[in-house]
Order: sequence, then structure tokens, then C-alpha cells
Amino acid sequence: MFERDIDSENDGRRERISFWLTIVLGAVLTGIVGALVLLLAQANDNYDRSLGWQTQSMEVISQTRSVDAAIARAEAALGRFAVGLQKEDGRVYEYQWGRARQFLAQLRRNLRDNPKQMALVENLTREMDSRGQQLGDAALSANYNQTVAAISKFYAAGKGEGLGRIDKLLSEIITNERILLRDRNRLAAADRASLNQAILLFSLLGAAAAVIAIGATFSLIRAEGERRLARREQFAESDRAMQLEAAVEERTAELADANEALRSEMVERETAESQLRQAQKMEAVGQLTGGIAHDFNNMLAVVVGGLELAQRFLPGKPEKAQRHLANALDGANRAADLTRRLLTFARSEPARPELTPIDECISSFAQLIERTIGDRIALTLDLQSDGLACWVDRQQFENALLNLAVNARDAMNGHGSLTIRTMGDGEDRALAVQVIDTGCGMSPEVLERVFDPFYTTKPAGQGTGLGMSQVFAFCRQSGGEVQISSTEGEGTSVAMLLPVAVAPADAVVEPLVGEAAGPDAPADALSILVVEDDARVLAATVDAVSELGHTAVACGNPLEAEALVEGHGGFDLILSDVLMPELTGPEMVARLKQRWPELSVLFVTGYAGDASEDAAFGDHDVLRKPFTLTALDQAIRRSGEARPEGQRLAS
Repeated sequence: MFERDIDSENDGRRERISFWLTIVLGAVLTGIVGALVLLLAQANDNYDRSLGWQTQSMEVISQTRSVDAAIARAEAALGRFAVGLQKEDGRVYEYQWGRARQFLAQLRRNLRDNPKQMALVENLTREMDSRGQQLGDAALSANYNQTVAAISKFYAAGKGEGLGRIDKLLSEIITNERILLRDRNRLAAADRASLNQAILLFSLLGAAAAVIAIGATFSLIRAEGERRLARREQFAESDRAMQLEAAVEERTAELADANEALRSEMVERETAESQLRQAQKMEAVGQLTGGIAHDFNNMLAVVVGGLELAQRFLPGKPEKAQRHLANALDGANRAADLTRRLLTFARSEPARPELTPIDECISSFAQLIERTIGDRIALTLDLQSDGLACWVDRQQFENALLNLAVNARDAMNGHGSLTIRTMGDGEDRALAVQVIDTGCGMSPEVLERVFDPFYTTKPAGQGTGLGMSQVFAFCRQSGGEVQISSTEGEGTSVAMLLPVAVAPADAVVEPLVGEAAGPDAPADALSILVVEDDARVLAATVDAVSELGHTAVACGNPLEAEALVEGHGGFDLILSDVLMPELTGPEMVARLKQRWPELSVLFVTGYAGDASEDAAFGDHDVLRKPFTLTALDQAIRRSGEARPEGQRLAS
């Protein structure tokens, strides 16, 4: 029994020794494993960091090349935009330049920890800002269809040194990053070797640990510890997930509030813009109404006063009556000219283009300009476009040139130098007509509104404010543009840029409204049906037709025209108004032509808008009110020529 107790005591001692040896061995192995794990983790972190640096360098090189490519595509699109004026090219330019900016911002973020590279990025940003301003000017000119200015600015930007500096900076950034990438590649290789060594040591330890049998108790303790660690990690992950979900919900609520505020702001802005547009419309309508009322009242005063005085002097003093009638006619012509200028500004007045040699036109018109500006202003003609012609309305061109000369005379206070210069673009595609004065110039505020209708800096009664707007409308209506530059105290230069044209074979020049020449000798007397719903205009037109030697039959209702034609036995010509109640002129003619297809027709209209409805008038001539006897006679001749010789409209 004593021996059994000793054996039991020895077994207990051995068990305790075995237990503690196991604990000590486990602790040693745990320490070795921990050290190797730390070494392995550090080597892995170093290698990951090296790979991250490599990736960053490659991203920097890729983003730098993307900036270069986007700039190249933007400049190519702008070149196409400046030449072709295609809005799609303009949008491509804006999109590619915006992409270049985005890549530059990414480049800045990736290089924020590299002072040397950041200095290059700052220089690149400044160069791109300068380059963007140059290209933006060219794009703005192209957006307003200013082809010459857009090409000139784009060419000037291409000749500048900014693009070369940008390329140099991009190349330098790439070179520096490549040098840095080589260093980082070497460092990554060293870190990978360290990682491989750590993995090898860890593998050897694993092999040694596999040889050593660890007691079941230690295994259980370790398993329990691992289970506890897993539970703690699970709890920690659960807490992090709950915190992340709460953060996402909070951020979502913030974004919803911001979105709602943005929508509210957009609605308010749209409302404000709508109110501003309405206010601008009302201001323009007020200016237009006031200007028209002022000028027409003055002109009607001349007409009414002249006619009343003519009535008084007609019985006993016909020469005075004739003078007042002439004044009344002049006032009426001025009113018609104002209407023409208003319709030209509104683009409702159809142009009467003809092939006009510009230098010849200016030379023949120079005498009138000299008389207008006075003897104290020296007029110089510098005409360098001999042989070039433009397809323009000659009267509108002369009127625009005279408006510019009058403005220049007023700006010079009647004393100075006025130069009219013409020049081509070298390719015979465009022609510039410059009017240069040595006057007082214009301030930026005046220059900004110089083309606004009824805007004038002259005292009340000395200007209508339609001169420059008429010049602007003429250039746009002729397919060109107008450019103006002015410096206070030095003078002003206005350039009308007109496309050079070739004469078509069937060019026809219509007579002007204000012609003073009398009608030619009467043609063969024609039988003419005059259709007009206004009784006074009908009487005046019948008298004018009779004055030209023709036989006129009046018709005050277009619904009665068919019966008159049939009852009269036919007419040589139908002279009809366009806009009439119940039935328009073209509709009436369409009915008549169902029975008389060879009908000769001359339309007369006082509304500019319907003159552009070519489909309604067919191949018939259109005479515009107000017209002179000369214009009426020539229109009747042209319409009568369409009638076959000896043929008359018969029922």
C-alpha cells in the first residue's frame, strides 16, 4: 500500500511535470509562431505597399497620357468646329476639354504626396487655364457663327507656345514617374524576397510543429481559445455592421434632404428666369412701341399737314399746293422706309439680292456719303477687293453703309477722318467692308448694347436707334456677320463680313419702293380686274392702273371675282390683294384657275410675312405696298409678258 501511494504520488508528479512541460513547450512554440507571424505580416504589408506604389505610378503615367490625349481630341474638335461651325463638334470640344480637367484633378490627387511632381502639376494647371481661355475665345466666336474670327483665334492659339509648354510638362511628369517606378519596382522585388523568406521559415515551423505532438489538453485549450476569439470577432463584426448601417441610413437621409433642397432651388430659379424673360420682353415691346409711335407720328404729321395745306392752296396757288404735296409724299416714303427697316431688323422683309461688285458700288455711292458727312470730314476710300462681288440687296447695303457713315460723322462732331476699306480673305470666300473713324469711341457699356433696336446715345429727336440694328440685320440676312471694336477717345471700326458670290444666270433686280423715276411708255392697253377689300386702296389702285393707260374693273369682294370674269368675257390680268376676309387672294386665284388655267395674275401685298410664302403664290409675281407708278407699271409688264401673244382670258 505504501508503494501504491508512492506510485500514485510519482504518477501525479509526472503528470504535473508533463503538464508544465507541455505548457512551456506550447508557450515556446507560441512565441516562435507569433514572431514568425509578425514577420510574415510585416513582409506582406511591405510587399502590398510596394505594389500600391507601383500601381500609383502606373496610374499617374496613364492619367498623364489621358490628359494629353483629351487635350489633343479637344483641339481637333475645336478646329473642326471653327471651320465647319457644327454644334456637335463644339460639344465634343467641351466634353474632351472637361475630361482633360477631370484627369488633371485625378493626377493632382495621386501626386499630392510628391512635392516635386505637384510643382509640375501646378504649372500644368496654369498652362491649361491659359490654353483653355485661348481656345474658349475661338469656341465662342464659332458658337456665334463668326467663322473668320474663330479660325483666326484658333490659328493664333495653335501658333502660341502654350501647347509646347503643356507637352513639355506632361513629358517631364511621365519621366519623373518612370524613374520613381523603377525604384519602386526594385523595392517591391526586395519586399517579395523578404516575404518568400518569411513564408519559408513559417513553413519550416509548421513542419516542426507537425512533428511535435501536443497534448490533447493543449489542443483543447487552444481550440477553446480559438472559439472564444472567433466569438469576439463575430461580435465585433456585428457591431461594425450595425454602425455602418446606421451611418448609411443617416447619409441617405442627408442626401434626400439635399436633393429636395436642390429641386426647390431649381423651381425657384426657373420661376425667376421666366419672370426675367417676361420683363425683358415687355421692355423690348415698350421700346419698340415708343420708337414706332414717335417716328410714325412725326411722319404722319408731315403727310396730314401737307395734304391740308395742299387743299387750301390748290384753287388759287397750285405751285404751293404742289410743294406741300411733295412734302406729304416725302413723309409717306419715309414712313415706308421706316417700315422696311423694322421688317429688315425682324427678318420679315424678304431681301432683293443681286450680284453687287462691292468696290464699284462704294465708289458710285461715295459722292452721296461725302455730301452727308460734310466738307470738314476727309473721306478716304481704300478699296482692295476689285473683281469681287457679293450676293446682297444693293439698297440695303448702301443704307447700311450710309448708317455707319452718319454714326461716324456724329461721333467725330463733324470734324475728322473717315476711311472705308475693303479687302478679301485671300481665298475669295469672304469680303470685309470696314468703316473706320477717328471719333470719340464708345464705352464698354455702350458697345454692349450698340445693336439693340431703338437704343441711341443721341439727344431726343436726333436718332431712332435703328441704324446699327439695321446693319446687324442686313449682315445676318446676307449670310455674313458684323464685328465692331472701339476705344474711347481714339475711334471706332465696324467691319461687315460678307460672303463672296457668283452671279446666277437668272438674276433679277426688283425696283425699289422709293424710286422717283416715272413709268416708261405705256405697254399695250390691258383689261385688268382689280380685287381689293379696302375701298380707298381699291379706288387708288384703279386710278393708278387707269393712269398707266389700262382698262381697270374694280372688285371689292373676292367672292364676286368669278362672276365678274365670266360676265365681262375675260380679262388680260387679275391684280389681287393677298389678305382679304372670307377668301384670300391665292385661294381666289386657285378657284379661278380651275376654269381658266392660263390666267395671268399679279399679287399685291402690304404684309411682309406673306411674301415669303412662295408655295401659295406659285410662279406669279408679287408687288409690295406701298408702290410707285413705276413699280406698278413694271410689275404689270412682267405679268403681262407671261400671257401668250393675242390670247385673252375667256369664259
